[in-house]
Amino acid sequence: MTFNFIKNIQNYSEEISQASRYIGQGFTVTFDHMNRRPITIHYPYEKLTPSERFRGRIHFEFDKCIACEVCVRVCPINLPVVDYEFKSSIKKKQLKSYSIDFGVCIFCGNCVEYCPTNCLSMTEEYELSVYDRHELNFDHTALGRLPVATYLSSPTKPSIN
Repeated sequence: MTFNFIKNIQNYSEEISQASRYIGQGFTVTFDHMNRRPITIHYPYEKLTPSERFRGRIHFEFDKCIACEVCVRVCPINLPVVDYEFKSSIKKKQLKSYSIDFGVCIFCGNCVEYCPTNCLSMTEEYELSVYDRHELNFDHTALGRLPVATYLSSPTKPSIN
């Protein structure tokens, strides 16, 4: 009988020491996070500077494109729409229109990487939110516009009175 009592006390004290170790580990994580600087930025007043290899909206240069459709073949979802007509007099394709729907694009970068003429490039633009998803279908004119670089300069916050 006394042997069981001593065994129970020993098990209870082991459970207490294990529980206090877990609580101590939790407090060390908590105190570690308390000493860190906050990561949150005040968007839209401050904007993140994208990393060097960030894959944002695609920029397209109409004059460089030869309508080879390599971008369509390497795209996992066959996304770019290339419309061309074959000019038999010069035996070349002439590009009529080019479009990408960013509502469907997965921003993998394959089209940019495999383009033989480098007419596609990734920009640092990440603000692509719209109210109507059909507005995310960019034609070659919209793809040709370079984004405004507002990442380095941030306007001051409005004062709250």
